[in-house]
Amino acid sequence: MPFFDLLKLALRNLREAKLRASLTTMGVIVGVAMIVTMVSFGLGLQRNTIQRFKELDLFNELNVFGKTLAELAEAASKQNETNNTNSNANTNTNANTGQRRDDGTGRRRLPTDRPPEKILDDKGIEEISKIPGVVSVEPMIFFQTYIRVNGKTFTQQIGGAVVPNPSQRFKEFAAGNMLTTQEADEIIITEEFSKDMGFATPSDAVGKTIDFLAPDKNKEEEEAPSFMGIPLDGGEEGAPGDSLVAKSFNIAGVLKKPENKNGFRGFNPQSDVYISTLNARRWREEHRDNLSEVAIEIARKNGVLKEGEQPGYASAVVRVSDPAVLPEVRNKINGMGYGTFSISDQLDEIRTVFLIINSALGLLGGISLLVASFGIANTMIMSILERTREIGIMKAIGAEDREVKMIFFIEAAIIGFTGGIVGCILAWGIDGLANRLAYKFLLQPQGANYVDFFAIPPYLWIGAILFAVVVSITAALYPASRAARIDPVKALRHD
Repeated sequence: MPFFDLLKLALRNLREAKLRASLTTMGVIVGVAMIVTMVSFGLGLQRNTIQRFKELDLFNELNVFGKTLAELAEAASKQNETNNTNSNANTNTNANTGQRRDDGTGRRRLPTDRPPEKILDDKGIEEISKIPGVVSVEPMIFFQTYIRVNGKTFTQQIGGAVVPNPSQRFKEFAAGNMLTTQEADEIIITEEFSKDMGFATPSDAVGKTIDFLAPDKNKEEEEAPSFMGIPLDGGEEGAPGDSLVAKSFNIAGVLKKPENKNGFRGFNPQSDVYISTLNARRWREEHRDNLSEVAIEIARKNGVLKEGEQPGYASAVVRVSDPAVLPEVRNKINGMGYGTFSISDQLDEIRTVFLIINSALGLLGGISLLVASFGIANTMIMSILERTREIGIMKAIGAEDREVKMIFFIEAAIIGFTGGIVGCILAWGIDGLANRLAYKFLLQPQGANYVDFFAIPPYLWIGAILFAVVVSITAALYPASRAARIDPVKALRHD
């Protein structure tokens, strides 16, 4: 018998028992709706969590570490100790690890999977930037200096920023824009900083000047009185003269206050004042502190740092186009001799946790569909009892057992397919209603933005429909086999 004839026969049988077929289909609808709703909630929770981390630039960034000035000086000291004596074995062992507690800027360095073997200089930055999947490489340059803005003088931490910058922290401005070029004498500040400096609005700060203060080394010995090398204050305290202005920057933009309270975004430390990495590097080289100068001199005298070779950067932040390529990029950077740290190692663990949650939610929803499968089996069995004589006639005129089974399988598949589609539509409606209720009664009173708590990707609703069809056909296995075993002679005698 052709398939379409079997399909017509199955549809006719379902139409003759509309109430029973509808009630059975309702069970499938409820089961599918439960599965899709619960799993979509788990997927939505996973999506929102991972998206939040992505907005903070945690899954598409990694830290790269090179040898710091302290490590270069330590390596030089180790070299001298090796040449002179090996008595201090513990000191040598610690120096050999290459692991420092700080990154050379006073901040505690993140744990690396391997100790850095080389200096992270401009050449290394360029090599890393050429790795496929790398969007940008931002050297981490931070220093403290005296600044003067709007008549106020104080010490401030200054951060370097690459131009253009793909980081999320430089996307939203309360006024002005991002730095135009690396060479521009421009500066950007945060909205909180502009208020602290006495500017009424962020727009008032744009175009104003921030002076970086440093003593004139050429005039220091002539003009500054000292006693045994210690400078003496010869004027009013806190009133620097014009000779202290070493560099002036125009405020190009004011960063908008981020939604998260601590303003944390990415691995690069937070700062209230940013200049280009080029200007930051120049300032750091021209006004390097005494400890750094001593470390460089020790390293050069002992051959660890060659003459004319710069100490480079303690670390850099590498941004990739997609978190999926981050492990490959990280392996290549490690192969270059640098140490790395990435929070993406935790991404697989997070996904595993959500996989367990989604599986548990899907299992709870699947129980409803399992209950519906008993209703399908019951409907098929009742159909056999009602159509015993009809089945006997079909087999008497030449219908095969396979064709009899196929009729029941098609009926069950129709019930499962119809229930799956309607169930997905019902789940979509439940998700939409739940989102709006949650926003109205939970988020909106707290001033929070709208959040979609559910996610129904195509594979979820397609999989739910297919699962409903498979469960329905499985539930029809016994009734179909029972119908195929009916003896046509006894069936014809059936009342």
